[in-house]
Amino acid sequence: MFIVAVEFKIKEEHVDAFRERVLQQAADSLAKESACHQFDVSVDNDQPSTFFLYEVYDDAAAFDAHRQTEHFASFAETVGQWVAEKNLHTLHRIS
Repeated sequence: MFIVAVEFKIKEEHVDAFRERVLQQAADSLAKESACHQFDVSVDNDQPSTFFLYEVYDDAAAFDAHRQTEHFASFAETVGQWVAEKNLHTLHRIS
């Protein structure tokens, strides 16, 4: 399995809108992509403007395909100006 972990730091004035939009992105990815097996959205208890996404795909090609979908493009366009910082890590599950 191919794992994607993303940390978003969102500008304070956009936190509520980002929360709503990222939850829709998670639901769309799970519903529309058979190679997306998990898409968890979490928020930091102490820093409510920090979100953490944990996504599981069949492989790197499935993640690449995810990034080509219409719902991903819409999400990226919508939230682009709301993001103060973004850190993405890719991993491979070993157990």
